[in-house]
Amino acid sequence: MVRRNLFQPPPPPDTTEDVATADLKPRFPNTGAMSGVKSTLKDLSSNAVREIPVDLIEEDGPKDRLSFSDADVASLAASIKEHGQQVPIMVRPLADKPGRYKIVYGRRRLRALQSIGVSARALVRTLSDEEAILAQGQENSHRLDPSFIEKALFAAQLSDNGYDQPVILDALAIDKPMLSRMTKVARTIPETVIQLIGSAHGVGRRRWEDLADKAKDSNADLVRIASDLGLDQIPTSDDRFARVSDAIAGLRKTARSTKSAAHMVVSSDGKTLAEVKDSPRALTVKMSKVDTPEFAQWMRDNAEVELKRLYEAWKSDQQSG
Repeated sequence: MVRRNLFQPPPPPDTTEDVATADLKPRFPNTGAMSGVKSTLKDLSSNAVREIPVDLIEEDGPKDRLSFSDADVASLAASIKEHGQQVPIMVRPLADKPGRYKIVYGRRRLRALQSIGVSARALVRTLSDEEAILAQGQENSHRLDPSFIEKALFAAQLSDNGYDQPVILDALAIDKPMLSRMTKVARTIPETVIQLIGSAHGVGRRRWEDLADKAKDSNADLVRIASDLGLDQIPTSDDRFARVSDAIAGLRKTARSTKSAAHMVVSSDGKTLAEVKDSPRALTVKMSKVDTPEFAQWMRDNAEVELKRLYEAWKSDQQSG
């Protein structure tokens, strides 16, 4: 069943039936930001769409989708030229700039209208920051079906801009565990890399989480790697994601091969004394109880003294150097 978009004008009332509504419970509580949105919704059917010059509308604020291409804007602009603007955008007045407005939703439509110099058909609503975010999130969830990574970036931007967690959850229609997953991905993978990849609608949460985990474990410079891959030559964002993921997986494989190449310490008489392995997190010395069991036992008994002696020798070399 398709959910009704709360931020579009409702259909006219059905006068053919007398429906009793006294016992119906409200869909949303009459508290917080949603209360203000409900108050605004009561006026939607009576308020007319206004024509507003596009140079009076500002675009700043959290964005719920990655940047759209020039081709997308050009295609929409051509459609508007031929058929007119079918769906209005929503704006809100700027209290500190009388006569100017701030976009709530419809950024791509606004960009297309700007490109052809046509005024925007807009719903004008006086909304708080929280109410505007709820309107933006619900409208775009219904119309655009944002990808996982677009939602994750939007959530991170809302958090960075000081919005409370309940507002973010309502705007994206998600629960706390999903918000936590989105935040982890958006904080681990640099936004520059995400922008290079794109919206990747065919890539779900698990693959983005897997990429974030791989990047974290490898401690790789994702920005440099993605910049060197020539992603702008790969046509689809899903394929760009795959290219980055493969590159990180290759780094991890190389790192594992490097870590598995141990240095063997052999005595003058040909006996293996120890195996030394170097990894990003530790230097491991493994002594053989097969080739030199007595030496291994002696090292165990004297490890503290010998390690301190070696440490003091290292310090002396550092000072003399």
